[in-house]
Amino acid sequence: MRPDGRKPKQIRKVKITRNYVNQAEGSVLIEVGDTRVICTASVEDKVPGFLKDSKQGWVTAEYSMLPRSTNVRTGRESSRGKVGGRTHEIQRLIGRALRSVVDLTALNGMTIWIDCDVIQADGGTRTASITGSFVALYDAMNFLKAHSKIEKIPINNFLAAVSVGVLENEVILDLNYEEDFKAEVDMNIVMTADEKFVEIQGTAEENPFTRTELEVMLKLAKKGIKELITKQKKCLDI
Repeated sequence: MRPDGRKPKQIRKVKITRNYVNQAEGSVLIEVGDTRVICTASVEDKVPGFLKDSKQGWVTAEYSMLPRSTNVRTGRESSRGKVGGRTHEIQRLIGRALRSVVDLTALNGMTIWIDCDVIQADGGTRTASITGSFVALYDAMNFLKAHSKIEKIPINNFLAAVSVGVLENEVILDLNYEEDFKAEVDMNIVMTADEKFVEIQGTAEENPFTRTELEVMLKLAKKGIKELITKQKKCLDI
C-alpha cells in the first residue's frame, strides 16, 4: 500500500477548474493529489524576434513555485536575480510539449504565454503543469476563435503528462513527493492522445533499469495519460 493509500497503478485524484483567473484568456487550477498549480494562457499580439516576418505564431511557457509551496520556504528566484536551472528546464519542457500539438501558422503574429505557478507541491509539478496548461491553452484558442482572430482551433491532438517510477522494486504510477524522494527510478512521460511520445525523461538513482522495466513503465504511463486526457475532455465538454 502506498503512503496515500493508492494501488501501484492508480493516479492521484485529479480536479481541473477552468476560468480560475478572470483576466486571462485561458486559465485553470489543476489539483493532482496535494499538488496544485495555477496555469494561465495569455495572448500577445507579437512574436519573438526570431519569428519576425515568418507568418507564424508561438507558444512559450514560464514556471515558478511560490515560496511556501514546499515544506520549507524557498526564496523567490526574482529576488536572486536569475532563473535556476531546474526552472529553466521545466518551462522549456512545457513550451516544447504544447507546441508539439499546435499548428503555429494559424497563430499568425501572435504569442500565447503559458504561466504555471505552483501554489502547493507534492510531487509531479511539471507533469501537472503540462496537463493543466493544455486546458488553459485550449480555452485561449476558444477565446481567439470567438473573437474572430483565428478560423478554427489549431490544436491537432490532446496532450498530458504523468510520472512513473520504481520504488522498492515495484513499478508505480504518478509519484507524490515522498515516493519521488525515495524512488530508485523516476520518469516523466509526455504523450498525445494517439499514444505518440513528446518527451521521456528518466533517471535511475542507484541501480540501472532494464529495457523490460522501461517498457512496463511506458505502458503504465500510457494508462495514466489516457485517464488524464479523459478528464481534460470532460472538463472541456468535448
